Amino acid sequence: MDKDTDSLYVITARGGSKGIPRKNIKPLGGKPLILYSIEMARLFAPDDRIIVSTEDEEIAEISRSTGLPVPYMRPMHLAGDHVGSREVIIDVMDYADAHGITYDKVCLLQPTSPLRTAADVRACLDLYTPDVDMVTTVVTAAANPYYDCFETDSATGFMRISKGDGLYTRRQDAPQVVQTSGSVYVFNPKSLREKRLGEMTRRKACVVDSTTSVDLDTPFDWAVAETVLRMRQQPTD
Repeated sequence: MDKDTDSLYVITARGGSKGIPRKNIKPLGGKPLILYSIEMARLFAPDDRIIVSTEDEEIAEISRSTGLPVPYMRPMHLAGDHVGSREVIIDVMDYADAHGITYDKVCLLQPTSPLRTAADVRACLDLYTPDVDMVTTVVTAAANPYYDCFETDSATGFMRISKGDGLYTRRQDAPQVVQTSGSVYVFNPKSLREKRLGEMTRRKACVVDSTTSVDLDTPFDWAVAETVLRMRQQPTD
């Protein structure tokens, strides 16, 4: 595969984590979690187009143990619980710009989605065009606001359907809805600098399988990921 020199690959991995302590370097399937994203990025890009964003020296050292240079360290003021991905990515872009690293799009690979496949990343890259704000992986939503999502009406105190008239009697008849999976994002750098993520309206959806989109936030999520990895490793007839 020819290496992608048009994109900047960003792997965000702060040291703090409450749901799963130290999860970015916790062993999953026998290796630190962050290595899954590093290995995926290296399938597509040369090392000088891959930037690990962390404030944590142990995470940086584990990343360096793969041979990947980690010259950039995230500023501490961008390492808190309430700092958004956009601010973190823009700081990486500022670093890249200052060091002569050129790119026309930014691919975000969060370590918490280790089950993504190369096909998922490729599909997002192929969907990207310069006139969009972002491409993101999505899965079919577990709940549907036309069918089984309700809100409480402040005037009456009673539940009402979130969207539509509530007359669908079969889920398959309701309009299909999707939810972002978080496993792959491809951003327009100009849009990142000009808009908050919620203000980006020119979005393209890349539909992926739910088994590649497990987001590791709780111990239960971790157990699911371990199970999926074991299933992948089982020989097939």
